[in-house]
Amino acid sequence: MARVPAAVLSVLNPFRKAPHALTRRYRSRQTPATIELVTQPHPWTRAVGLVAVVLLGAWLGLLVVGNVRVPVGPMDTTMTLRPSFTGGTRINISPLGALQLDSHIAPVRLDVNVDQLDPDRSQALVDHPERLSGLQDEVTADVGRGTLDLALRSGVAVVAGATTLGLAVYRRPRRALAAGGLALTLLAASGGTAYATWRPDSVLEPKFSGLLTSAPSLVGNARSIVTEFDVYQKELARLVTNVTKLYDATSTLPAYAPDPSTIRVLHVSDIHLNPASWKIIASLVEQYKVDVIVDSGDTMDHGTAAENGFLDPIEDLGAPYVWVRGNHDSMITQRYMQDLKNVHVLDNGKAQTIKGLRFAGIGDPQFTPDRSRQTGARQSQELAGARLATALRDQSTAGTPVDVAIAHEPSAAREVDGEVPLALAGHLHHDEMEMLPYGTRLRIEGSTGGSGLRAIEGKHPDPIEASILYFDRDTRHLQAWDEIELGGLGLTTAEVSRHLPEENQPGATPSPGTPSGAAPSASP
Repeated sequence: MARVPAAVLSVLNPFRKAPHALTRRYRSRQTPATIELVTQPHPWTRAVGLVAVVLLGAWLGLLVVGNVRVPVGPMDTTMTLRPSFTGGTRINISPLGALQLDSHIAPVRLDVNVDQLDPDRSQALVDHPERLSGLQDEVTADVGRGTLDLALRSGVAVVAGATTLGLAVYRRPRRALAAGGLALTLLAASGGTAYATWRPDSVLEPKFSGLLTSAPSLVGNARSIVTEFDVYQKELARLVTNVTKLYDATSTLPAYAPDPSTIRVLHVSDIHLNPASWKIIASLVEQYKVDVIVDSGDTMDHGTAAENGFLDPIEDLGAPYVWVRGNHDSMITQRYMQDLKNVHVLDNGKAQTIKGLRFAGIGDPQFTPDRSRQTGARQSQELAGARLATALRDQSTAGTPVDVAIAHEPSAAREVDGEVPLALAGHLHHDEMEMLPYGTRLRIEGSTGGSGLRAIEGKHPDPIEASILYFDRDTRHLQAWDEIELGGLGLTTAEVSRHLPEENQPGATPSPGTPSGAAPSASP
């Protein structure tokens, strides 16, 4: 092939490079490469994410800085707002336990931790007891200031927490500020809901959890609670005063000082041969200064003569013992009970007046220690209840009306509706309170023996349950009752819930048409 001269190549070279130059120039004029589109999240997804950030940030803010230390009377306390599905107020009195009040319904709960007793302020109350009369005003003022400080600090806490978390998640100041604003709005709405649903009389029905021995002192005296309706200030001052006594330098729990105008009845049932029950009953008698013990049956498990020695501690419980036969108690058991000192066996409508109250009862018509259910069992219970109702009417006609009727099974106790203000029963191994159609209140007690040995048959042992019933000594009507539930080690912890009949609530008026001697109709 002929060689092309160099001179010619130099002439052609620009033309050879021209297509490449044109290509580069053309490419440079093309539109930029298309950016791949990213799917934007759904608005609802963004909203849910923002709410999650707000709630988590607000909660973290409350945990970190959302509490205030407030002196309340002689005590130093810490007040805190916590997220909650049910609201309410919790007063923690370490190491004794806690009081729970259904004070409001809102997604926030008020926690009040009693940290310590100030020795100087406490000593001032001891040296000048006349200051106790003004303690309620002092406590109210302290709580008011603490609540205002807590509201301000909580507002700052939720805004700071939500804004900080929003900035960390979104990295956009506007989104972070929106999270903070939403957190403040939610807190304000929760505060408004709490204010609208605030129940100052919730302090009348506190629920105590903690050491059993401190429960009577913390919950307070039923007679005073029923008759004093200047609710919030007086009862809050009462709680503070009780806690002051509990934190006294001697570190001894105060004795429960019962109101002399009340009669206190301890209702137990279904002990089922649990020996621990006697120690528990003796402790309750001592702590609550019980006047009368009522046992609605099934004290035994098989009703044999060999079990009779189990009943001997009854004589040393420190209070009269009123007893009716259950379906696990035999006539052998009943005859042995009749020979024990301080025991009052009621059967066939027999009535006795004990410590100012008149009791009548009937034994269970069945004896089924093998847990079988006989044919016609319900009819036999109703027949026994009808016999008891007839005896009650005879007592009323004779001018000696009965205050409390006792049967083992609720189906028998329901037959006395309208003949007596209060009927007591057991058998079900859980507690209930029922208002019968004609005005009789039926109280069904749980198992004070934790269902006895059969408790180990289930996955979890049954709780040990009992009740303290408070009666007015003059009218002999039920004023209040405490439901006591012991769990775990029995004497170690307890839950005590105070309840008032509806007719004893503030502002209530007796309803007409109630049966002779019966309390007005009310819901349990």
